[in-house]
Amino acid sequence: MIEEGIDGIGETDALPRGADEALRRAEEAELAARRGHQENPDTELVSPLADADERVIESALRPKRLTEFTGQVRVREQLSLILQSALRRGRPPDHVLLAGPPGLGKTTIAMIVAAELGAPLRITSGPAIERSGDLAAVLSTLSEGEVIFIDEIHRLARPAEEMLYLAMEDFRVDVVIGKGPGATAIPLEIAPFTLVGATTRAGLLPAPLRDRFGFTAHLDFYQPGELEIIIRRSAGLLGVTLTDEAAGELSRRSRGTPRIANRLLRRVRDYAEVRADGVVTGDIARTALEIYEVDEHGLDRLDRGVLDAVVRRFGGGPVGLSTLAVALGEEAETVEVVAEPFLVRCGLLARTPRGRVATAAGWSHLGLEPPPSLAEVPTLFD
Repeated sequence: MIEEGIDGIGETDALPRGADEALRRAEEAELAARRGHQENPDTELVSPLADADERVIESALRPKRLTEFTGQVRVREQLSLILQSALRRGRPPDHVLLAGPPGLGKTTIAMIVAAELGAPLRITSGPAIERSGDLAAVLSTLSEGEVIFIDEIHRLARPAEEMLYLAMEDFRVDVVIGKGPGATAIPLEIAPFTLVGATTRAGLLPAPLRDRFGFTAHLDFYQPGELEIIIRRSAGLLGVTLTDEAAGELSRRSRGTPRIANRLLRRVRDYAEVRADGVVTGDIARTALEIYEVDEHGLDRLDRGVLDAVVRRFGGGPVGLSTLAVALGEEAETVEVVAEPFLVRCGLLARTPRGRVATAAGWSHLGLEPPPSLAEVPTLFD
């Protein structure tokens, strides 16, 4: 129950100190990375984050139905069963939580859920809902069976989060008008709805909120073959003539992320139209991506800069994040959020209690001979 006076929202219990600090640091890092991407979009061609202009382009390329969606085979099958069962019962399906890195299709799946159910879709985001009154205003205007999509749900304000608990379970919100002995609780019945929440940091979701979702889908990175299908489909929608060799080249450099694959396709298309005959071949794709400084493994200038600094300037590490950021002239949050995850996933960089360390594969990627010590398996106390 949330107390709300005439001027706003009443006081609520604070998060535990450790959880609050973790959430604050995560939000600061994500916001800093997004600001850096918006200020320098050309230097982050393979960033999984998207700005407002890119989201407009993405909307035209999104599949509209579950049968058109490529990849995430297990999630697609599970979601199909849930939606078909709900349609047969004539009731809204359970609430759905989509968890995974940016750019894998969480927003697209939310739109597909609404389309498959034949229901309207309401889209908002966690940071946009600052007070419980904001959430009550949205929920009270939902029609029966409507789907509401909350992106970055882990960034919901605490008062709104507590109101959401009751709304998800009982389709009701309680608003308390006034304070003290004269306070009056007004229950607001809301129409049954389906909530689709998306998060890139599932660990930051409070357990009471996470447990109220009837289905949780964890999205994985895509295989090159799946990305080739996505690239060919997007090329058809954009009117781009693309060879199989070019599609394979783009898919291998897309970091397993459809958003990056579509972005690289548009940049290669630009090169083909300006400096060639408009047809994207394998040679055209390789030349264009070389200009945009995206190598054969999908590493861009920032990624190679991080790896090069660890290996050449600090002897392979260990080196602290702040020291590494100063050496690169970048914000620590940009290095941590944008560059490091992919380097670690590729096995080129390792995070240890003492700092960042280049692996043998990282040395080899730079054309250098790894030191003999890397052949030894490190222990917890190394």
